[in-house]
Amino acid sequence: DIVIHWYKQKEGEAPERLLFVSGGKVAIESGFQENRYMTEISSVQKRCVLTIKDVIPDDAATYYCAYWDPHLWSTWIKYFGMGTKLIVSEKRSSPPKNSEILQKKHENQIMYVCFIEKFYPEVIRVTWTEDKKEVTDNVVKGDTWQSTKEDEYSIASWLTVPAESEDKKYYCKYEHEEKTTSLPTQVDSVKTASQEEDCRTVFNRGNLMHFCRLFVTDQLMHRTAYLVYIILLLKSSMYNIIILFFIYR
Repeated sequence: DIVIHWYKQKEGEAPERLLFVSGGKVAIESGFQENRYMTEISSVQKRCVLTIKDVIPDDAATYYCAYWDPHLWSTWIKYFGMGTKLIVSEKRSSPPKNSEILQKKHENQIMYVCFIEKFYPEVIRVTWTEDKKEVTDNVVKGDTWQSTKEDEYSIASWLTVPAESEDKKYYCKYEHEEKTTSLPTQVDSVKTASQEEDCRTVFNRGNLMHFCRLFVTDQLMHRTAYLVYIILLLKSSMYNIIILFFIYR
């Protein structure tokens, strides 16, 4: 028996269960109109589809699918999907107006920064691949931020690789509802920034400066954390010495 749950979560609020399917029957939670929500399960394709009729602004939320999976010793585990964000707006969606990769070398590492700018809505998926395989190590994805116009968004993602991987071709792939594109790192259009240029010339736009400040701040935070750790370690050592002094005096 397949048991499927659908949850609705508005921004800043706890998720609430919308409905669940068990034994082929759908049960809508109280507070939701039964005739507006439909769900269909395909055991062959292993997917469950939620349909919302007559969408209204109050439907704007992130929807999560979850299912119970029986394990050994009668243990049940509930698995949640990544969620699908529904945006209700009168504005038409638009693909990114600009996308590029910046490259920065630092000692024995290379950092590739992928910028995707001015798209709507803000829902977008950014991944890095190498030889058609997704790269997840040393990848950081920033949050979307609003550009100059309130209805346009941008995002940055960066990948750090060893210097010996300079000849490898990585791809920054973004998936937006209006467009899907992969940007390669090994092309002439990839811009290179020296250590001195990081915050002056190449990063000379508001959103790019934002990344630069984040990068510098991240380094300072790591150094500060290290110094705090050393100080606490010294204080702990002094404390132990004092305790031992009074014990053996």
